[in-house]
Amino acid sequence: MKKMYHLSHIDLDGYSCQLVMGYTDFEIVSFNANYGAEVKEKLKQILELSNDENEFSILISDLNLNEDESKWLDHEVNKRNQSGKKITLQLLDHHGTGQVSANKYDWYFLDTARCATQIVYDFAKENYQLNEPSWLEKFVHVVDAVDLWHQEKTELFEYGKVCMKLVSDTRELSRVLFANEDREYKLALLKEAASMINDSDANISLDEKLHKMKKEYFKKEDNNTLDNLVTAHIVELFADKREELTIYYKGYKGFLTYGVGNTSIIGNGFLVKFDDEFDFIVDVSSRGTMSLRANNKVSVSSIAKEWANGGGHPNASGGRIQGFKEQYRYDKVKEQIQKLIVQKEATTSVLTPKEV
Repeated sequence: MKKMYHLSHIDLDGYSCQLVMGYTDFEIVSFNANYGAEVKEKLKQILELSNDENEFSILISDLNLNEDESKWLDHEVNKRNQSGKKITLQLLDHHGTGQVSANKYDWYFLDTARCATQIVYDFAKENYQLNEPSWLEKFVHVVDAVDLWHQEKTELFEYGKVCMKLVSDTRELSRVLFANEDREYKLALLKEAASMINDSDANISLDEKLHKMKKEYFKKEDNNTLDNLVTAHIVELFADKREELTIYYKGYKGFLTYGVGNTSIIGNGFLVKFDDEFDFIVDVSSRGTMSLRANNKVSVSSIAKEWANGGGHPNASGGRIQGFKEQYRYDKVKEQIQKLIVQKEATTSVLTPKEV
């Protein structure tokens, strides 16, 4: 099976491009990025991961590259191809800001009259084997109608608005920490939404079902609130990443997460399940704000004060790390925090059980 690395945007159009490509005969490794620095960071990650592979494709959809990014990527791919690799590069986009790059590189396809999903769908039908379900073509038209804001296509447009909300409001999983799981979650909801596309008053029906669809996705056996179902799911995901996400501070064992949020519920749920293994959990946001939780083993208010001049309660504290740089990969986040830990361990006093 041919292999493809597919980088796409993080909105309805971007994820729908990946939904379409999921019905081709490629073995696909997917990535998502927002505009700006994250695009090049994800492309670097793709090149790193594929370093030992000789033949594969790179597809970029619903993302425009500026002149410098296009020049860099073209150079990197050509350099590898000249060394004997067979890398096919293709960008399919509709943002006019990419016109300069489109004029210069034959792999850069630009069409401002269609949304990226429509471009990918048409390209896949023409160039790949597309084993599409019966609803896919209409769903592509829905995305095109709402992404290009064709309000005159009332039925498609109104349904597309709800699908757009589905993607933008689906934030239960961290896009950095659980990139694959977050994408699978969004695509599963979009496929379920697409299956209702021909129902009467489909937009209203989907709008009313969104909450239940989310609960059904996370529910294992017993029903519960969405928060509790999500917490149980995330704690299970944490269990698989315990070694990767472990940190130590002054003899205490911590669990470092990034962009998870809802630390009061998720953090406490994790500490209850792994009470014998971890002393505290800290979640850092993209802006460097951090939320710490403990379960009577260490004073996280002391840690918050030392790390970020923050504070709070012994079991629930927070602060903001000065100089924190937003990252798009967890290993880069952990690298920053490890440097902070080394610095603070060298310049602050030892935490003792009396501080709890």
